[in-house]
Amino acid sequence: MALFDLPIDDLRAYAPPREEPAGFDAFWSETLAEARAHDLDPVLTPQDVPFDLVDVAEIAFSGFGGHRIGGWFIVPRRPADAGPLPCVVRYLGYQMGRGYPHQWLDYPAAGFATLVMDTRGQGGGSGVPGRTPDPYGGTTAEVPGFLTRGLSSPYDYYYRRVYVDAVRAVEAAAALPGVDPGRIMVAAGSQGGGVGLAVAGLIPEALRAVFLDVPSLVLFRRATEISNTGSRAEIAEYLRTHRASVEEVFGVLGFFDGVNFAPRATVPAWFSVGLMDQVCPPSTVFAAYNHYAGPKEIRVWPYNGHEGGGPAQEAANLARARLLLGTG
Repeated sequence: MALFDLPIDDLRAYAPPREEPAGFDAFWSETLAEARAHDLDPVLTPQDVPFDLVDVAEIAFSGFGGHRIGGWFIVPRRPADAGPLPCVVRYLGYQMGRGYPHQWLDYPAAGFATLVMDTRGQGGGSGVPGRTPDPYGGTTAEVPGFLTRGLSSPYDYYYRRVYVDAVRAVEAAAALPGVDPGRIMVAAGSQGGGVGLAVAGLIPEALRAVFLDVPSLVLFRRATEISNTGSRAEIAEYLRTHRASVEEVFGVLGFFDGVNFAPRATVPAWFSVGLMDQVCPPSTVFAAYNHYAGPKEIRVWPYNGHEGGGPAQEAANLARARLLLGTG
């Protein structure tokens, strides 16, 4: 693996013109209004787990279309009269499900309540299982995976449902017992980082911070042109057959491109990028970062691929989150 994208000095200045579809804000305003017509109805079901220091519950809440979205809600065990906690909402990498509670103990150990959102339809074929179905079928022939599901229309596209689920997860977190609604943040990477970027642009007023590691779902066109690795290769494979649909496809994807959410995001953000990452090419991450409207920092890992900073980045995020939001 070697450097394959722009030189670092060029990356730091890389802010290509955005291909934002007409009606972008109206589309998302309408979409969120439809979702909020359904009662959020967050329900916690306590779980019997072998932990002495945290409590775990399954959570279910209403996402896109009123569909019930699952996940975990994990909180440090504390005295009954303790004050409300800051909460971190976690979104998942591509093909991952919610997994098991013990996989999500880092932020609870640091004193945070944690809501892990299951990604609809994903996790069925991975070692990190999920339990939330996606009831919608596609309207066109699709390449296996999720990037081309419903790609004929922004109203049918799979990530419309996922982004709405993610917004509703933040709103559910704010409504949960023991959570301080003024101290909610997002911490996510890869697909989850792209979802978190969209949420930061859709409801910046609901968040105190976002940690976006090697975010995906940014600059779909460029990602397909410079790399054939990762989920966005599904789009290139789709276009090999749908030869006459190139501009139509990227027109639809413009409604879901993180580079178009970035200028609407004003919450403080911490990004990370691996300069050898062919799954989320560095130029796509820097494009989102450079267009991001809020206070921001980026950590560059020169000799890393899609793993980015790995546990070193996670440790830095934890330390920064404690300083910013406090615990207890």
